[in-house]
Amino acid sequence: MSEQLLRIRVPATSANLGSGFDSLGMALSLYNVFSVTELLPPGEFYSSVVGEGARELTDVKSNLVIQSYVRACEEWSVEGPGFGINSNNVIPLCRGLGSSAGAVVAGVMIANEFCGTEAPETELLRVMTTIEGHPDNVAPCYLGGMTVSAWDGVELRYVRFPSLPQDMHVVVAVPDVRVKTRDARDALPEKVEFGDAVFNLGRAALLTAAWATGRWDLLSWGMDDRLHQQYRAKLFPGGEVVMDRVRGIPECLGVAISGSGPSVIALVRGRPRRVAEVMCATFSEYGVDSLFFVLEGSAGGARVELPVRVAASV
Repeated sequence: MSEQLLRIRVPATSANLGSGFDSLGMALSLYNVFSVTELLPPGEFYSSVVGEGARELTDVKSNLVIQSYVRACEEWSVEGPGFGINSNNVIPLCRGLGSSAGAVVAGVMIANEFCGTEAPETELLRVMTTIEGHPDNVAPCYLGGMTVSAWDGVELRYVRFPSLPQDMHVVVAVPDVRVKTRDARDALPEKVEFGDAVFNLGRAALLTAAWATGRWDLLSWGMDDRLHQQYRAKLFPGGEVVMDRVRGIPECLGVAISGSGPSVIALVRGRPRRVAEVMCATFSEYGVDSLFFVLEGSAGGARVELPVRVAASV
């Protein structure tokens, strides 16, 4: 077993939460672990992957952790060392659970450790968002919990919300279908009706207010949406049906497509079994295999373990 110089654990995330398109997201208690095992000369890297993507993520040049590390070094005008990295991936790929954002977060955190920048939280999140393009996944991935973020292309503002109660769970159904982020973006209209925009503004405001004050009975209204889910639900079998069925279960407080899909998340108070069964049964009805996770209601953010400071060339 290789010696680990640095280990970083990053959580899965669920972006949008229905009404909060590109602005709301929450961390999920499902984690990828990235271990740096060897330092190399600048510009030299190697990687190995176990678990999700082991057969696909074999090209070092396209490794998003490494790409993000290099980009962060460029942002800070430093030359960091190269390294070998082992990835233990549990977060499903291309399922709307933030696997790409987790890689970006890990790469920037590695740069911060190895380049001796000791960047503050705001700077780390700025660089992460610059690389990712929007903050709804990277902010909760790095901070944990549920976050609301606003990004103007240069500056980022964000708030981390209080944790969910201990008796609340997040049920995630993951169908055996992939939806590329680009396809999910292309499915959206260029313009929306004024009434739909007003609808989402009210629902997103209600969702954040309900979360901040513990009015969990309002989550179902708050997570309702007219901007993106009606279009993205058509990209995977059962998508237009599964959420309607889950909403009718008493234990379900709110349901949404996770990120760009096809995973579906439900916030559940009480026994989560019925919600998971209905989700998976619906996908089976449409000829799609699926699996589900019952996760903690409030997951922690990215964490550095076994840190090693390495001097960088400026």
